[in-house]
Amino acid sequence: MVEPNPKKRLNPEQYARLKAEIAAPYRGLRQLLYVGFGASGFIGAFIFFFQLLAGRDLENTLPNFALQVGIVTLMIFLWRWEQSRQKR
Repeated sequence: MVEPNPKKRLNPEQYARLKAEIAAPYRGLRQLLYVGFGASGFIGAFIFFFQLLAGRDLENTLPNFALQVGIVTLMIFLWRWEQSRQKR
């Protein structure tokens, strides 16, 4: 017995969603991680920025601030890259 076409068993919206998930698995999880890590980096940058303004332990605070800014920048880049790939 031949099985019917899966397109006929699913409505078009479900089929499109499944096709998108196959093309880019775990997209939602990745985006959640981008937001979480970006928020963490922003909080860290905020704290280290005010330590820099206060002039506290500059030799350790400046590299830590740069690292946090780099994390936020990387998360923004990855988010935008993910969004541009999703539009294709």
